[in-house]
Amino acid sequence: MTTDASRQILALHGASGAAVQAMLAAFAARRRAEGVAVAGVVEIADAGGPFECSSLTLRDVATGDDIPISQDLGAGSTSCNLDAGGLAAACGRIEAAVASGAQLVVLSKFGKQETLNGGLVAAFASAIAAGVPIATSVAPSLAAAWARFAADLAQSARAEPQALEDWWRSLAKG
Repeated sequence: MTTDASRQILALHGASGAAVQAMLAAFAARRRAEGVAVAGVVEIADAGGPFECSSLTLRDVATGDDIPISQDLGAGSTSCNLDAGGLAAACGRIEAAVASGAQLVVLSKFGKQETLNGGLVAAFASAIAAGVPIATSVAPSLAAAWARFAADLAQSARAEPQALEDWWRSLAKG
């Protein structure tokens, strides 16, 4: 499905990261149950970890495979342990799925890595270039960077399941 550029991306905001990720995962599952070719990842975080980046995993919404994006930096480390290799692998999966005809892309978030032109930015770009709708989330602290990146391709909505459903229905009508 290709879509009107002004509605191509829906960026959710206004809920905890875990709540948004669960909402995106459930949205992807509903679309898959309808026969939509869905690609993308949602973030699964270890809530018990001591640091913001402690044990991050991306879950492929099409296959259910977990893709670790954390690396072990050893006891006592307080640095972010993001594994760029894991993130690149996830991004590559999404790009391949878009090239193979994905009809919807769900991306966990536009985050700090994406503001630096890394992370999942290539997955965003491939879906945008192919005209494939994208559902994602953006933290308020990154709103300005998101606006520069997405320009007029995105609309935003409060993180509520109905907002996702309304957006998806609007694409079908468009």
